[in-house]
Amino acid sequence: MPTPPRLAILELLALVPSGTVVSYGQLADLAGLPGRARLVGKVLRDADTQALPWHRVVAANGTISLPADSEAASEQRQRLLAEGVTFTGKRVNMKQHNWQPDLAAILMLLKY
Repeated sequence: MPTPPRLAILELLALVPSGTVVSYGQLADLAGLPGRARLVGKVLRDADTQALPWHRVVAANGTISLPADSEAASEQRQRLLAEGVTFTGKRVNMKQHNWQPDLAAILMLLKY
């Protein structure tokens, strides 16, 4: 059973819409865990991500954090491209695709 912080991260990740991305730090902040970007990475690494949009989480600078030549990085890039996310070189266009949710809406959607 996931701990409350892990559960908050997973529930929030499920809300990230198609065609948008969120950084590890932003996801931590929105989950009420400021400064815990590494925890987000650990949660994603340990979670069953098949049912989650894990591919929508990128580094703050818009790059894919997985090793560049890995199959997982290629899959993440392809999934993002299929959703209409654009890249400039190896970086997601964060100005265009960064998820900027309404915080009041998030608070209403999350379970406490």
